[in-house]
Amino acid sequence: MTLNLAEPPVAGRHTRFSEPRVAIVHYWLVSMRGGERVLERLLGLFPGADVFTHVYDESRMSESIRKANVTTTWINGLPFSRRLYQYYLPLMPMALEHLDLTGYDLVISSESGPAKGVITSPHAQHLCYCHSPMRYLWDHYHLYRKDANPIARAAMPLIYHRMRQWDMSSSARVDTIVANSSFIRERVRKFWRRESEVIHPPVDTRIFTPSLDVDDHYLWVGQMVPYKRPDLAVEAFNRTGLPLLMVGDGGMLARLKRIAGPNIRFVSRLGFNELRQAYARARGLVFTAEEDFGIVPVEAMASGRPVLAYGRGGVLDSVVPGETGLFFERQTADSLVDGIERFERWLPEFDPSVAVAQSNRFAPEHFDRKILTAVGQLS
Repeated sequence: MTLNLAEPPVAGRHTRFSEPRVAIVHYWLVSMRGGERVLERLLGLFPGADVFTHVYDESRMSESIRKANVTTTWINGLPFSRRLYQYYLPLMPMALEHLDLTGYDLVISSESGPAKGVITSPHAQHLCYCHSPMRYLWDHYHLYRKDANPIARAAMPLIYHRMRQWDMSSSARVDTIVANSSFIRERVRKFWRRESEVIHPPVDTRIFTPSLDVDDHYLWVGQMVPYKRPDLAVEAFNRTGLPLLMVGDGGMLARLKRIAGPNIRFVSRLGFNELRQAYARARGLVFTAEEDFGIVPVEAMASGRPVLAYGRGGVLDSVVPGETGLFFERQTADSLVDGIERFERWLPEFDPSVAVAQSNRFAPEHFDRKILTAVGQLS
């Protein structure tokens, strides 16, 4: 079967997909983050699509998602599911296979938690947009197990062994896999033994603008959680004495405040206009995480500011070393301090217009065009 587009993609606006029935399966809908922004864009491309998910907190969703027809698995009815959904992870494969998608011609799974394992009709085409194979099952397993409570730590070896088997076998149910970065394409190849095309997630770069006034402080933005490595930024800037603004909340915040020097300022939350100003006026963005893609560096570049990033993960697709930023080689304070010193020497060469131009490669219309092309190639 070949799926036909009603009209060719046109840059800058959504193209409607007509006639075939479309289902979008998203792992869970409990907050608005990068994966949910992708879902919003998919709903714009396929406005008649039905959404399926394990857990749905409507109060925390955007208007465009609330307008969609959302169906949950039976996980949503379990006690405290909106808060403790990750504890129900072992049940999610079974819950996915209970979904009846026999009436759909096109299924798009948005995979970061269990989503791709649905059972489709023989005639249906299944495209998986992979934000990441489940990190807690694969390369982050030992980190998650180390931080788990004693009961979960004891249960994880047996349960996650079975889930890895299901995760890999269920990847064979997908007709086409799309990865959100070159980094994720390599993880898909490693863990699922499947090839995939890279389509970067949409970043609304037009809502960020450069500023003529730039302050002396650096900027760090993200959740204060271990894998984001905010501790590296604190330790490195304690040593350099340079001013740093850290924006974000999370379990590490209280400890980081205790050890940070007076040159480091913390803000748990900024309104959108305040965040735009923080990006545009920062001396540079410091990015310490190994992310699947990393929207924050693209937003900083769209604001005309350079990025100093840990040179692993999705950031290798977005930051151009020597043009829009620099990389530091290891996730250590020593390496970051060295990166800051090199960054200071390089900064006079930086051209904000180059960063803005680079960020525009990730504007939403590019995502739209490539997704529609990928769907049009399904047969």
